Amino acid sequence: MPHVTATFNGKVIAEAEKWEYVEGNIYFPPDSVDQSVLSKSRLTTSCPWKGMASYYNINVDGKEAQDAAWYYPEPLTDKAAPIKDHVAFCR
Repeated sequence: MPHVTATFNGKVIAEAEKWEYVEGNIYFPPDSVDQSVLSKSRLTTSCPWKGMASYYNINVDGKEAQDAAWYYPEPLTDKAAPIKDHVAFCR
């Protein structure tokens, strides 16, 4: 797998050598994400096979992107199990 990164406002906020790719999105393992730039959002959405997604806001150097990252704390299916707690970012 190639090395992947996610950036926001010029700062690398996630980078990983191993990750999951689902429906066009890269899901970063939780330990590869800079948690200091994330704050919990109230937004949730539902997917019939992945389950309920929880969202984060991203804050870097005074710039905020609301609901710009998401994760699945309790995937519904075995197919979605590999992305449990992994974080994906809006492009």
